[in-house]
Amino acid sequence: MVAAIVGTWVAGAGTASSAPASRIVSSYDDDPQQVTLVVYSASMNENIPVTVLTPRDRSRPSPTLYLLNGAGGGEDSATWEARTDYKEFFADEDVYVVTPVGGAFSYYTDWQRDDPVLGRNQWQTFLTEELPPLIDERFNTTGRNAVAGISMAGTTVFNLAIAAPGLYRSVAGFSGCARTSDPLGQQYIRFVVADRGGGDLENMWGPMNGPGWRANDPYLNAEKLRGTKIYMTSGTGLPGTHERLEDPFVDGDPFFLANQAVLGGVIEVAMDQCSRQMAGRLAELRIPADVTFRNTGTHSWGYWQDDLHTTWPKIERDLR
Repeated sequence: MVAAIVGTWVAGAGTASSAPASRIVSSYDDDPQQVTLVVYSASMNENIPVTVLTPRDRSRPSPTLYLLNGAGGGEDSATWEARTDYKEFFADEDVYVVTPVGGAFSYYTDWQRDDPVLGRNQWQTFLTEELPPLIDERFNTTGRNAVAGISMAGTTVFNLAIAAPGLYRSVAGFSGCARTSDPLGQQYIRFVVADRGGGDLENMWGPMNGPGWRANDPYLNAEKLRGTKIYMTSGTGLPGTHERLEDPFVDGDPFFLANQAVLGGVIEVAMDQCSRQMAGRLAELRIPADVTFRNTGTHSWGYWQDDLHTTWPKIERDLR
């Protein structure tokens, strides 16, 4: 159902002044735990599928965790649902877990211009202004929110919290790079947006090293995170507990293991450097942060499942 909805553009929306407001177009009960909403985004003039894991007892108000996928935006097989046990993990938790499907290689940010390849991306507006009121209206929520994301979204979650003060009580970035205006951070963004996605970086935040890039650098804007609970995790890139043929995430595939160890190792080295720089900046500003630097670990799902398991109990306390 979700795959058939992704990328459905809404025709005849009219001019900006007469465009319809964002709204829930339809809703599907995928199973007793999961609901898929189709949400019309006014800023993107597009229908966006959004999966929602619901609490077992929907009669009582529960908080909301916005859980974002990585570079594929949930449009590929590299998703929380496909690669982790997150549905089983949250089955008995009192929380709504909200995950949009779409935005591959977009950095879940507001682009300055539409892109010939990646289209119109106004994800920051969608995630901070359009979607939360609809979730609170549709479900029995407490109005208390947190946001977490991996890899590409490990940068985004900080920018979302900076853009919408007070919307999230806590923010968690797993193997993300909270730098966008330094060479290391820009090299990774180029790899995701341009090399993998085919997008034009200047359509996203304008000229490299320009004001748009600085405005979207969580490191430079870290002061605006004061008062938000912060969680960060990263590995060193060295093989660890999930770099084994018998690991369930590898499933005995030597080619998969080699790719995870080599490419995943190289990427995680960069993410670790970014995370350490961000942790240092937060320490300079005396902004508390819960940071986990593993001695091993690559850029891969086994570690992100572990991160979710260990970080969620802390986020849950923040949302009470």
